[in-house]
Amino acid sequence: MVKFVTLTNGMKNQIPNSISILSLILSCWAIVLIFENKFDIAAYLLIGSCVCDFLDGFTARALKVNNPIGKEIDSLIDMVAFGVAPGMLLYQFTKSLQETHPVQIITDYPWLLYLAVLIPIFSAIRLAKFNIDTRQTSSFIGLAVPAHASFYIFCVLLYIYPDLPKIIDVNNIVFPIVSNPLIMLTFGVLLSLMLIAEVPMFSLKVKNLKWSENKLPLTFLFLWLILLIFTNIVAMPTIIIIYILWSIIANFKNKSNTVTT
Repeated sequence: MVKFVTLTNGMKNQIPNSISILSLILSCWAIVLIFENKFDIAAYLLIGSCVCDFLDGFTARALKVNNPIGKEIDSLIDMVAFGVAPGMLLYQFTKSLQETHPVQIITDYPWLLYLAVLIPIFSAIRLAKFNIDTRQTSSFIGLAVPAHASFYIFCVLLYIYPDLPKIIDVNNIVFPIVSNPLIMLTFGVLLSLMLIAEVPMFSLKVKNLKWSENKLPLTFLFLWLILLIFTNIVAMPTIIIIYILWSIIANFKNKSNTVTT
């Protein structure tokens, strides 16, 4: 009986790990496709990695599994899925944009394309800080790597599919942004810095169904759903920018209140 229980617990430990490994497979496959300029399929695979990143943690909590090796595996895979892969995606995507929508400064200084490498560099620092920072148990300090990666994934999809049905047509605003390699690289630099910024960012995890204990994440989720209904997948990168600005403003207000009191 003891052996059976031990085996069962060992198998339970491997379920979240298997989901994490699936995330690694999808992200590695995506990297290969990125350099074949199959950006749409690569983006779908990276979205699959994001789903796996949610499911492995959800499964571990549901099964009440606490496996230190699993935590290390998850962190290492996050580096590939949400650090290396989006960095390569931005590099190859902006390189492709430069061929179809050239910007003079990048033509003069082609090394600017390598700014995309900041994504894996700062993602590595962000993940290392998260692993040892005891302040980030219920919220985040700096932008989380899956949210950061999602910004580039959906910007690429917006470029590839500009004519998706929308109640509010924002193509005239969105397409000039996602088709400009310099703007996309600028986002790469600024958002990478947000990975390591000492800015508290609230968690979007809903702890229970009580409104009083989940006002902020539920309000934010409602805002995202409204944007999704009216602007389709434009809502995805937009909500990430709103999330960052919201967190910066809230942090500034908290500091001002602290100084005042």
